[in-house]
Amino acid sequence: MDKIISVDGLVKRFEPDLTAVDDISFHVFRGEIFGFLGPNGAGKSTTIKILTTLLKKTSGKVLIDNLDLDGREGDIRNIIGYASQDIGVDDDLTARENLKLQCRFYHVPKQEIDGRVNEIMETVGLMEAADRKAGTYSGGMKKRLDLATSLVSMPKLLFLDEPTTGLDPQNRKAIWDYIEKLNRGGMTIFLTTQYMEEADHLADRLSIIDQGKIVAEGTPSDLKAQVGADLIEVKLKDEMTEEIRDGAIEVIEKIPGVKEVQECEIEMIDCNKVLIIFGDNGGILVPQIVRALDSLNLNIDHLTLSPPSLDDVFLKFTGRKLKVEEVKPPTRRMRRRGRR
Repeated sequence: MDKIISVDGLVKRFEPDLTAVDDISFHVFRGEIFGFLGPNGAGKSTTIKILTTLLKKTSGKVLIDNLDLDGREGDIRNIIGYASQDIGVDDDLTARENLKLQCRFYHVPKQEIDGRVNEIMETVGLMEAADRKAGTYSGGMKKRLDLATSLVSMPKLLFLDEPTTGLDPQNRKAIWDYIEKLNRGGMTIFLTTQYMEEADHLADRLSIIDQGKIVAEGTPSDLKAQVGADLIEVKLKDEMTEEIRDGAIEVIEKIPGVKEVQECEIEMIDCNKVLIIFGDNGGILVPQIVRALDSLNLNIDHLTLSPPSLDDVFLKFTGRKLKVEEVKPPTRRMRRRGRR
């Protein structure tokens, strides 16, 4: 398949000793939705800013539509769209005026502006509110307008940096629908997200990044298959001493069908009461696990059984669950998205 993005050995260091992106390599096929999944601070936004020419890399090779990032930045900007985490629309202008302004930034021929603006507003579902000031819009509508401004240049490749962070489930689903609609029209989309469900729903393929390194990559179904087991999460009523933990793990690992036992490292209260168990036929394992812990006089607070998810993939490869951190609603910030 034809690659529209090729990244080989990408590194970004911030002096004196912070490595935000640590020797990562991946590729994106033309026409797909590619997910870049990871927690805040993992290196997602740094990577996307490098790919969109907003930030200089330290080392590595990047090709965008066969254009080398070193020396072809201007040509790359002409074929991409970018919507950052911050909303960049002007509250004092209507949606139509915001889009017309972006058209002028991109030197869209005057005779084409009205038609292009109407087409984009139809795409993101804002036609009925086109002549209202953006300051009267809800958060979800502003996100859609911000997405619309990134479409003015009719890009081959659209970069979306956590486009649904801070939105309620209904508005998040609406943004998903528009992303899928754009992709069905042939647009390649590079999506960063911290939401497992979003990556699972949208991405044809994805890379999981943590602490600047890619820890897993593939289709969502392939990645979940790598877990290769059901996941059983056990929370005890009492905290585990090192002796109790080791004893519990020892008796559980002896149960036929148990593949792996991990002590949970999720950043949450009472983490030292939680064990994560991977195994075949979880429904059969559950009563055996309960009996094993009961033999040690350990009382279970709650127990959950679930099939593999992307959350379990992240847990398997990092030893932690992905902690989603909602951000404050973005502040108003006017920016120009055009040729620099």
